[in-house]
Amino acid sequence: MRLWSLHPSILDRAALVACWREGLLAQKVLAGGTRGYTRHPQLERFRACARPDDAIGHYLARLHDEATARGYRFDLTRVLAPDAAAPGIPVTSGQLDYELEHLRRKVTARDAAWLPRLDDPARAAPSFILAAGGIESWERP
Repeated sequence: MRLWSLHPSILDRAALVACWREGLLAQKVLAGGTRGYTRHPQLERFRACARPDDAIGHYLARLHDEATARGYRFDLTRVLAPDAAAPGIPVTSGQLDYELEHLRRKVTARDAAWLPRLDDPARAAPSFILAAGGIESWERP
């Protein structure tokens, strides 16, 4: 499961679609709708929020916004809390840098024409607020 901390506007098609699919799975896990992935480390940051369902809802709704802007048809009715306020989940600059390099490696292999769109420095997705620090403790490099 890869729930990107990077701004959805820099995700290539494959990353955006996969993040949507995996975000929906994360929503199901956080809502108690499945027994799989319950201990996935990337869910720690959503669980740390006062309202994890709202946090993942905001995250998914912003992915939907980006997909819609690109002409994709993601089904917003699948998001349980699409109107949730921004949760302000902290994400470190080191984590964003790590994810940007990870995305660059993937994009180099599957869609090199997308590389110029990858911002440097990396921008955080709207659900996150930037904090100083290295790679997050939940990341599995």
